[in-house]
Amino acid sequence: MPTVPIFMPQLGESIAEATVIRLGIAVGDAVRTDQEIIEVETNKAVMGVTTLCNGIVAEIKAQEGVSYSVGSLLGLLDVTEEEVARTGVDTLESLEAKRTDADQSASPARAEANLHFALDDGDAYEEAPAVVPSVKGLPVPAGTMGAHYISPRMRARMNDLGLREADISAVAGTGAGGRVTVEDLERFLDYLEAWPSTQASPMRLAVADAMRRSWTRPLATVGLPVLLDRVLDHRRNHTPKPGLTLYVLRAFAIAVGEKPSAAGYLIGDKIVHPRSLDIGVAVQVEDGVLVPVVRKVDQKTLRDLIGEYDDLIERGRRRRLSEADCSGGIATVTNFGTFGLTLGTPIPLPNETLILGIGAGVKKPVWSQEVEAFLPATVAEIFITFDHRVVDGGDVGLLLNRVSELLQQPEAL
Repeated sequence: MPTVPIFMPQLGESIAEATVIRLGIAVGDAVRTDQEIIEVETNKAVMGVTTLCNGIVAEIKAQEGVSYSVGSLLGLLDVTEEEVARTGVDTLESLEAKRTDADQSASPARAEANLHFALDDGDAYEEAPAVVPSVKGLPVPAGTMGAHYISPRMRARMNDLGLREADISAVAGTGAGGRVTVEDLERFLDYLEAWPSTQASPMRLAVADAMRRSWTRPLATVGLPVLLDRVLDHRRNHTPKPGLTLYVLRAFAIAVGEKPSAAGYLIGDKIVHPRSLDIGVAVQVEDGVLVPVVRKVDQKTLRDLIGEYDDLIERGRRRRLSEADCSGGIATVTNFGTFGLTLGTPIPLPNETLILGIGAGVKKPVWSQEVEAFLPATVAEIFITFDHRVVDGGDVGLLLNRVSELLQQPEAL
């Protein structure tokens, strides 16, 4: 009976590996074409590995909690000749024939790599080795001492450990000029061995990597208080009710559309302007943040956006977003006010120049010119963190004022 391999699929253009979080099959189970049999977690979402044909599970090589690279052998299916003919799937036998052909024109090592798994002389298949996430980092507290210069020997040791410069910021150097030596690093790592620790999830590591890359730029934050009463009144009388974040998202898109260079990206001596105002919305999930992207926000009304926005947020909370759902954003809106926070300095993603943060609404006395008295009003602080190489504080201040002005006319959004 032919045997069909189950490989870790390519789950997205930039995804090289995924962690198995649930095995939905057992040896001997009958499976059907396109059945989701294994649930895996990438640095962006939870996805499913599906079968290419009908068959019986012959062997499971994957283990829960282990990361595997794309192309790794996760399991084997016993299938019929008729099923192979119907679907045209590759069997182990056909892959072995391809490997033999490749051996005649390429080195054995290269031929093995092309198959993603190995055959020994006894025709026993070896599963591809589990991999650790490619984004590594040591969670150490930030410090002010450490090396400004890293020697080649130190750099090589950091590469061996998967460490970056930010990871050793807490190491006090004993070398010349306060330089951190390999011995300093080893002592520090030995010291941390006694500390309690947990394994960082793929998502946590992805967030850490994105923030490291973001912080290589000169970032600045400005803020402004915004009156929300008109938005709240409009929302109460609107069915279905848009979320506060959606009002701000729409106002932000209009404001950026009036000055798109503010959301541009500096490449060499050019500022590349956005070709579409696709804006992400930060969604808090367990151990991380996902940023699904709402497309062409400037070209759609608030009413047009409600369904698309609610669907993205709901799927984001369940971590059912595809890579396409989270790519291509030119800015982000994050509402940390949902956690009761009134102030914040959000950090834009590495591929974005702007991020707008929304603080919690607070009742305050606000001076009314009309009645010449203080009246109670709901006020929230909004902030924009920006890449100071691309845009200056004054222009971002004008952008914030424009967002505030648009929020006073919610019926026009």
